[in-house]
Amino acid sequence: MPAVEGWDDFYILVGSSAGALIGLQFVVITLIADTPIPRADSQAGATFGTPTVVHFGVALFLSAIVSAPWSGIGPIAVIWILTGLSGTAYEAYLARRLRIQNVYMPVLEDWLFHVMLPLGAYTALVISGCSACSHPRRALFLAAASSLSLLFIGIHNAWDAVTYHVFVQKRELREKEQTPTAKE
Repeated sequence: MPAVEGWDDFYILVGSSAGALIGLQFVVITLIADTPIPRADSQAGATFGTPTVVHFGVALFLSAIVSAPWSGIGPIAVIWILTGLSGTAYEAYLARRLRIQNVYMPVLEDWLFHVMLPLGAYTALVISGCSACSHPRRALFLAAASSLSLLFIGIHNAWDAVTYHVFVQKRELREKEQTPTAKE
C-alpha cells in the first residue's frame, strides 16, 4: 500500500524492541519473585507493573497492524481508533487505581509517566485514525509517534519499577532483618 511504504524498518525496530522488552519484563519478574514482599505490594504491581507490559504490547500490536498487507489505510485507521479508545479507557482505570492504592504515594513523575503521557499517546492514536483518510502522511507520523512514545514510556516505567525494588524495597528488607525484635 503506497501510504505505508517506507515505514517497514521503523515498525520492525519498534515491534521487535517492544517484544524483547516484554520478554525482559518477564525475566525480571521471575528473578525477583523469590524476594519476600509485603502482601499489599501486589496491589502496587498491578498498578505500576502491568501497564508497562500493556504499553509494550500495544507498541508491538501497532507495529504488526501497520506491517500487515492491507489494501488501504481505512482498516488501519479503524484499528488505530479502537486501540486509542481502549487505551484511553485503560488510562482512566489506571488513574483511579493509582489514586486508591495505598502502598506508595505517587509523585508528579508517577502521574506523568503512568497516566498523562500514555493518555496523550492513546489520544494521538485516536486523532491519527480519525485523520488517516484525509491526511495519511500526517496520520502515519502521529501513529508512529504514539507507538514510539508508548515504547519509551514503558522503558521509563520498567526502569523506575526495578530501581524502586532494588534500591528501596531491598534496603527496607535489610533494615528490618538487622533490627532486633522485642523478644531479643
